[in-house]
Amino acid sequence: MSTVPLQTAPMRPAHTVTRPSFAMPRGACDAHFHVFEPGYEHVGQPLYTFPDATLRQYIEVCEVLGIDRMVLVQPTYYGTDNSLLVDALEQMGKRCRGVARVEEDVSDAELDRLHAAGVRAIRLDLFARRELPTAELEAFIERMASRAEPRGWHLQFYTPGLVVRDLLPFLAELEHPFVIDHMGYMLEADGLTRADFDRLLDVLARGRCWIKLSGPYRIAKDKPLATLEPLGRALVQTRPDRLLWGSDWPHLPNGQRDTGELLELLAAWAPDERDRHRILVEAPDELFWADEPAG
Repeated sequence: MSTVPLQTAPMRPAHTVTRPSFAMPRGACDAHFHVFEPGYEHVGQPLYTFPDATLRQYIEVCEVLGIDRMVLVQPTYYGTDNSLLVDALEQMGKRCRGVARVEEDVSDAELDRLHAAGVRAIRLDLFARRELPTAELEAFIERMASRAEPRGWHLQFYTPGLVVRDLLPFLAELEHPFVIDHMGYMLEADGLTRADFDRLLDVLARGRCWIKLSGPYRIAKDKPLATLEPLGRALVQTRPDRLLWGSDWPHLPNGQRDTGELLELLAAWAPDERDRHRILVEAPDELFWADEPAG
């Protein structure tokens, strides 16, 4: 059954974005953004209408905020056709890395081509597989890890919080590095509790886990973003060296959202300058530029 796609709002002009109150470190990285350009084929039934969110517009935002490096993440809109991702990486050069979506039977030659373009991770859409038994999800993750490992890539989980919760025992023992998007996506509306989040913190503390400080509005819903400060601070206090900050630009479907407001959350969540450096510079170095440190 087809669903009506979300209507995306036009992008907020870059010059209206709020500047951070803290000094951005050299090499600061936005570890999660998307772009959309005319002329690229999208999936048959996208979840949202074509966004007004080009690479040029995104770069203007980065210039305002003091972001030097970035990681382009393949959105669901383009499925596993990474054509725009590769073209954008070519335009951006070594300041930008990519996270691709691929089919299970993708060829080694294609993975090598993506690596040469700047891809360093595979994005696993577990929203699309959320009805599968946990054992099947675990087997799928193991298979994809075997494709990522020869190239030094990690896995990135785009995953509902209920699935994160059910996978935690498995993820605690997973030997392959992985990143969980959007702070674990643990929604109260789905019945998830602070105890579930604390179990996620335990995996962060001792496993091969990184967590992305991205998409806080996805968790807050109608509540102020400030209500997430206890979760943000708990993540930073647990493993600041295993966190990345991501804008989730263009904040679908609300292109009018202030990207600077999201960056400013780090002032409260990570008030120590050293921790912000770990989040904005060192963690991206380790995951995306290990073969070419920023220096």
